[in-house]
Amino acid sequence: MSATIAVHHPTIDLGDVRDRLVHHRLYALVDSPDRLRRFMEHHVFAVWDFQCLLKALQQKFTCTSIPWLPTADREARRLVNELVLEEESDDMPEGGQASHFEIYLESMEAAGADTRPIERLLAHLHDGETITEALAGARPPAAAADFVRQTFSVIDSDSTLAIASAFTFGREDVIPDMFRHLVTSLAERDAAAWGRFRFYLERHIAHDDAKHAPICRRIMSRLCGDDPAKWAVASQVARECLEARIALWDAVADSL
Repeated sequence: MSATIAVHHPTIDLGDVRDRLVHHRLYALVDSPDRLRRFMEHHVFAVWDFQCLLKALQQKFTCTSIPWLPTADREARRLVNELVLEEESDDMPEGGQASHFEIYLESMEAAGADTRPIERLLAHLHDGETITEALAGARPPAAAADFVRQTFSVIDSDSTLAIASAFTFGREDVIPDMFRHLVTSLAERDAAAWGRFRFYLERHIAHDDAKHAPICRRIMSRLCGDDPAKWAVASQVARECLEARIALWDAVADSL
Protein backbone atom coordinates (compact mmCIF):
# COMPACT_ATOMS: atom_id res chain seq x y z
CA MET A 1 0.00 0.00 0.00
CA SER A 2 1.28 3.43 -0.86
CA ALA A 3 2.67 5.58 1.92
CA THR A 4 0.95 8.63 0.43
CA ILE A 5 -2.76 8.57 1.14
CA ALA A 6 -5.06 10.54 -1.14
CA VAL A 7 -7.68 12.57 0.69
CA HIS A 8 -9.90 14.30 -1.87
CA HIS A 9 -7.71 17.00 -3.48
CA PRO A 10 -4.52 17.23 -1.36
CA THR A 11 -2.45 14.38 0.08
CA ILE A 12 -1.05 13.38 3.43
CA ASP A 13 2.64 12.70 2.91
CA LEU A 14 3.91 10.18 5.47
CA GLY A 15 7.15 9.29 3.72
CA ASP A 16 7.97 5.68 4.57
CA VAL A 17 6.71 5.74 8.15
CA ARG A 18 3.38 4.05 7.42
CA ASP A 19 5.05 1.22 5.51
CA ARG A 20 7.56 0.73 8.32
CA LEU A 21 4.69 0.32 10.76
CA VAL A 22 2.60 -2.00 8.58
CA HIS A 23 5.60 -4.24 7.86
CA HIS A 24 7.11 -4.14 11.35
CA ARG A 25 9.00 -7.22 12.54
CA LEU A 26 6.75 -7.49 15.60
CA TYR A 27 3.92 -9.26 13.80
CA ALA A 28 6.07 -12.27 12.91
CA LEU A 29 7.32 -12.50 16.50
CA VAL A 30 3.83 -12.79 18.01
CA ASP A 31 3.79 -16.53 17.33
CA SER A 32 2.91 -18.23 20.63
CA PRO A 33 0.25 -17.86 23.35
CA ASP A 34 2.79 -16.40 25.77
CA ARG A 35 3.95 -13.82 23.24
CA LEU A 36 0.38 -12.89 22.37
CA ARG A 37 -0.33 -12.29 26.05
CA ARG A 38 2.72 -10.09 26.39
CA PHE A 39 1.74 -8.16 23.28
CA MET A 40 -1.73 -7.55 24.73
CA GLU A 41 -0.31 -6.35 28.04
CA HIS A 42 1.43 -3.53 26.15
CA HIS A 43 -1.19 -2.90 23.49
CA VAL A 44 -4.13 -2.51 25.88
CA PHE A 45 -2.86 0.94 26.81
CA ALA A 46 -3.08 2.01 23.16
CA VAL A 47 -6.61 0.58 23.04
CA TRP A 48 -7.55 2.67 26.08
CA ASP A 49 -6.01 5.92 24.89
CA PHE A 50 -7.70 5.43 21.52
CA GLN A 51 -10.98 5.92 23.39
CA CYS A 52 -9.57 9.11 24.94
CA LEU A 53 -8.60 10.43 21.51
CA LEU A 54 -12.08 9.60 20.24
CA LYS A 55 -13.72 11.54 23.06
CA ALA A 56 -11.44 14.50 22.33
CA LEU A 57 -12.65 14.35 18.72
CA GLN A 58 -16.25 14.24 19.92
CA GLN A 59 -15.71 17.30 22.09
CA LYS A 60 -14.39 19.19 19.08
CA PHE A 61 -17.20 18.38 16.67
CA THR A 62 -20.28 17.90 18.86
CA CYS A 63 -21.70 19.64 21.89
CA THR A 64 -20.93 17.67 25.06
CA SER A 65 -21.73 20.41 27.55
CA ILE A 66 -24.85 22.01 29.02
CA PRO A 67 -26.53 24.15 27.84
CA TRP A 68 -26.52 22.42 24.47
CA LEU A 69 -25.65 24.53 21.45
CA PRO A 70 -25.58 23.42 17.80
CA THR A 71 -22.06 23.00 16.45
CA ALA A 72 -21.05 24.58 13.16
CA ASP A 73 -20.38 21.53 10.97
CA ARG A 74 -23.56 19.45 10.81
CA GLU A 75 -22.09 16.64 8.74
CA ALA A 76 -18.98 16.28 10.92
CA ARG A 77 -21.22 16.21 13.99
CA ARG A 78 -23.14 13.25 12.59
CA LEU A 79 -20.01 11.45 11.41
CA VAL A 80 -18.27 11.74 14.78
CA ASN A 81 -21.34 10.59 16.68
CA GLU A 82 -21.49 7.51 14.44
CA LEU A 83 -17.87 6.75 15.32
CA VAL A 84 -18.54 7.15 19.03
CA LEU A 85 -21.59 4.88 18.92
CA GLU A 86 -19.69 2.02 17.30
CA GLU A 87 -16.49 2.39 19.32
CA GLU A 88 -18.14 2.96 22.68
CA SER A 89 -21.26 0.75 22.38
CA ASP A 90 -20.66 -1.89 19.70
CA ASP A 91 -22.97 -4.88 19.28
CA MET A 92 -21.68 -8.12 20.78
CA PRO A 93 -22.09 -11.50 19.03
CA GLU A 94 -23.99 -12.93 22.01
CA GLY A 95 -26.16 -9.83 22.37
CA GLY A 96 -25.74 -6.61 24.31
CA GLN A 97 -23.21 -3.86 23.76
CA ALA A 98 -19.71 -2.99 24.93
CA SER A 99 -16.93 -0.57 24.13
CA HIS A 100 -14.02 -1.92 22.14
CA PHE A 101 -11.83 -1.34 25.19
CA GLU A 102 -14.10 -3.53 27.32
CA ILE A 103 -14.03 -6.23 24.63
CA TYR A 104 -10.24 -6.08 24.66
CA LEU A 105 -10.09 -6.35 28.44
CA GLU A 106 -12.37 -9.39 28.33
CA SER A 107 -10.17 -10.94 25.67
CA MET A 108 -7.13 -10.46 27.90
CA GLU A 109 -8.89 -12.13 30.82
CA ALA A 110 -9.94 -15.09 28.64
CA ALA A 111 -6.36 -15.48 27.39
CA GLY A 112 -4.76 -15.23 30.83
CA ALA A 113 -2.98 -11.93 30.17
CA ASP A 114 -2.15 -9.62 33.08
CA THR A 115 -4.80 -6.89 33.32
CA ARG A 116 -3.61 -5.44 36.63
CA PRO A 117 -1.60 -2.48 35.26
CA ILE A 118 -4.44 -1.18 33.07
CA GLU A 119 -6.93 -1.75 35.90
CA ARG A 120 -4.66 0.21 38.25
CA LEU A 121 -4.58 3.04 35.72
CA LEU A 122 -8.38 3.17 35.62
CA ALA A 123 -8.58 3.05 39.41
CA HIS A 124 -6.17 5.96 39.79
CA LEU A 125 -8.12 7.98 37.22
CA HIS A 126 -11.39 7.18 39.00
CA ASP A 127 -9.79 8.65 42.13
CA GLY A 128 -9.31 11.94 40.29
CA GLU A 129 -5.59 11.72 39.56
CA THR A 130 -4.07 13.32 36.47
CA ILE A 131 -2.89 11.11 33.64
CA THR A 132 0.72 11.71 34.76
CA GLU A 133 -0.07 10.67 38.33
CA ALA A 134 -2.14 7.69 37.20
CA LEU A 135 0.58 6.37 34.90
CA ALA A 136 3.11 6.61 37.73
CA GLY A 137 0.81 4.68 40.05
CA ALA A 138 -0.24 2.08 37.49
CA ARG A 139 3.33 1.08 36.55
CA PRO A 140 2.62 -0.03 32.97
CA PRO A 141 5.40 -1.14 30.63
CA ALA A 142 7.60 1.90 30.03
CA ALA A 143 7.01 1.92 26.27
CA ALA A 144 3.24 1.78 26.77
CA ALA A 145 3.40 4.73 29.16
CA ASP A 146 5.45 6.70 26.61
CA PHE A 147 2.85 5.97 23.94
CA VAL A 148 0.01 7.20 26.16
CA ARG A 149 1.95 10.37 26.96
CA GLN A 150 2.38 11.10 23.25
CA THR A 151 -1.34 10.61 22.67
CA PHE A 152 -2.19 12.97 25.52
CA SER A 153 0.25 15.57 24.19
CA VAL A 154 -1.96 15.69 21.09
CA ILE A 155 -5.15 15.82 23.16
CA ASP A 156 -3.73 18.50 25.45
CA SER A 157 -2.73 20.63 22.46
CA ASP A 158 -6.47 21.36 22.11
CA SER A 159 -5.93 21.59 18.35
CA THR A 160 -8.90 20.30 16.36
CA LEU A 161 -6.65 19.68 13.37
CA ALA A 162 -4.03 17.77 15.40
CA ILE A 163 -6.62 15.61 17.17
CA ALA A 164 -8.42 14.79 13.92
CA SER A 165 -5.18 13.94 12.11
CA ALA A 166 -3.93 11.76 14.97
CA PHE A 167 -7.22 9.89 15.01
CA THR A 168 -7.49 9.56 11.24
CA PHE A 169 -3.97 8.79 10.08
CA GLY A 170 -2.42 7.68 13.36
CA ARG A 171 -5.22 5.22 14.14
CA GLU A 172 -8.20 4.53 11.88
CA ASP A 173 -6.37 4.49 8.56
CA VAL A 174 -3.53 2.18 9.61
CA ILE A 175 -5.09 -0.12 12.22
CA PRO A 176 -6.71 -2.56 9.76
CA ASP A 177 -3.42 -3.25 7.99
CA MET A 178 -1.68 -3.83 11.34
CA PHE A 179 -4.37 -6.15 12.69
CA ARG A 180 -4.59 -8.37 9.60
CA HIS A 181 -1.21 -9.84 10.48
CA LEU A 182 -2.43 -10.78 13.96
CA VAL A 183 -5.73 -12.24 12.71
CA THR A 184 -3.76 -14.57 10.46
CA SER A 185 -1.71 -15.81 13.41
CA LEU A 186 -4.87 -16.39 15.47
CA ALA A 187 -6.75 -18.35 12.82
CA GLU A 188 -5.69 -21.76 14.11
CA ARG A 189 -5.64 -20.98 17.83
CA ASP A 190 -7.91 -22.12 20.66
CA ALA A 191 -11.22 -20.30 20.23
CA ALA A 192 -11.99 -20.45 23.95
CA ALA A 193 -8.82 -18.54 24.82
CA TRP A 194 -8.48 -16.30 21.77
CA GLY A 195 -11.95 -16.06 20.23
CA ARG A 196 -12.79 -12.76 21.92
CA PHE A 197 -9.47 -11.23 20.88
CA ARG A 198 -9.97 -12.36 17.30
CA PHE A 199 -13.49 -10.86 17.37
CA TYR A 200 -12.00 -7.54 18.54
CA LEU A 201 -9.42 -7.53 15.75
CA GLU A 202 -11.86 -8.52 13.02
CA ARG A 203 -14.40 -5.96 14.24
CA HIS A 204 -11.84 -3.20 13.96
CA ILE A 205 -10.77 -4.30 10.50
CA ALA A 206 -14.36 -4.40 9.26
CA HIS A 207 -15.39 -1.09 10.83
CA ASP A 208 -12.25 0.87 10.01
CA ASP A 209 -11.81 -0.29 6.42
CA ALA A 210 -15.42 0.05 5.34
CA LYS A 211 -16.60 3.01 7.37
CA HIS A 212 -14.47 4.67 10.01
CA ALA A 213 -11.40 5.55 7.92
CA PRO A 214 -13.50 7.00 5.08
CA ILE A 215 -15.54 9.00 7.62
CA CYS A 216 -12.37 10.39 9.17
CA ARG A 217 -10.92 11.31 5.79
CA ARG A 218 -14.07 13.26 4.99
CA ILE A 219 -13.71 15.14 8.26
CA MET A 220 -10.06 15.92 7.48
CA SER A 221 -10.99 17.13 4.01
CA ARG A 222 -13.63 19.44 5.50
CA LEU A 223 -11.11 20.75 8.05
CA CYS A 224 -8.24 21.41 5.67
CA GLY A 225 -9.94 22.14 2.38
CA ASP A 226 -7.32 23.21 -0.17
CA ASP A 227 -5.02 24.86 2.37
CA PRO A 228 -1.48 23.41 1.97
CA ALA A 229 -0.41 24.78 5.35
CA LYS A 230 -3.16 22.85 7.13
CA TRP A 231 -2.31 19.65 5.27
CA ALA A 232 1.35 20.13 6.21
CA VAL A 233 0.40 20.35 9.90
CA ALA A 234 -1.81 17.28 9.56
CA SER A 235 1.05 15.38 7.91
CA GLN A 236 3.48 16.29 10.68
CA VAL A 237 1.09 15.20 13.44
CA ALA A 238 0.35 11.94 11.60
CA ARG A 239 4.04 11.13 11.22
CA GLU A 240 4.67 11.79 14.92
CA CYS A 241 1.83 9.47 15.91
CA LEU A 242 3.02 6.68 13.64
CA GLU A 243 6.59 7.07 14.89
CA ALA A 244 5.26 6.74 18.45
CA ARG A 245 3.55 3.47 17.48
CA ILE A 246 6.74 2.20 15.87
CA ALA A 247 8.64 3.00 19.08
CA LEU A 248 6.07 0.98 21.02
CA TRP A 249 6.28 -1.92 18.57
CA ASP A 250 10.10 -1.79 18.73
CA ALA A 251 10.00 -2.12 22.50
CA VAL A 252 7.50 -4.99 22.42
CA ALA A 253 9.53 -6.79 19.75
CA ASP A 254 12.71 -6.37 21.80
CA SER A 255 10.94 -7.80 24.85
CA LEU A 256 9.90 -10.89 22.86
